[in-house]
Amino acid sequence: MPDALDLLATRRSSRIIDLVEPGPSGADLDTILTIAARVPDHGKLAPWRFLVLEADGRARAGAALAQVLKAADPATPDKRLEDEAGRFLRAPVVVAVISRAAPHVKIPEFEQLMSAAACCQNMLLAAAALGYGATWISEWPAYDADARAALGLAADERIVGFIYMGTATQKLEDRPRPDLSQVVTRF
Repeated sequence: MPDALDLLATRRSSRIIDLVEPGPSGADLDTILTIAARVPDHGKLAPWRFLVLEADGRARAGAALAQVLKAADPATPDKRLEDEAGRFLRAPVVVAVISRAAPHVKIPEFEQLMSAAACCQNMLLAAAALGYGATWISEWPAYDADARAALGLAADERIVGFIYMGTATQKLEDRPRPDLSQVVTRF
């Protein structure tokens, strides 16, 4: 396992087109999800959950989204429907991180949402530590109520992101990062 600081300093999202089999094994995925759940969580609410799309579930989820598009616009081109049906087939494993943020007497909903976002980052780090490529994408289903319902979400749940995971066929060069003098102020 890489040194923790080296991992944090060098982790890079993979391109979705570069993610192939094998994806995380059952044990590796359980490790990734366990680490994803180790986030700041004021009040121990676990204001998030994970929807794992793997094996045939990826195709079923994509077909459900294609049906949502067809119902919304019967004139949707066949190519668009075909692309949608294959949405989750682009990587061996996809995990939807779902926010269950809700009004609370003590804990702001925004804090709960940030806990879910931290799950996404932990998932990326855990996947990288285990040698997998991963990327965090939201795309239209995260923002469409009918798409969320088709994936089994309750009306008050939101998708924070889809984490696509697999074996990266290419290691990407690092991209330019912000100069600290441009993003840090001191009081």
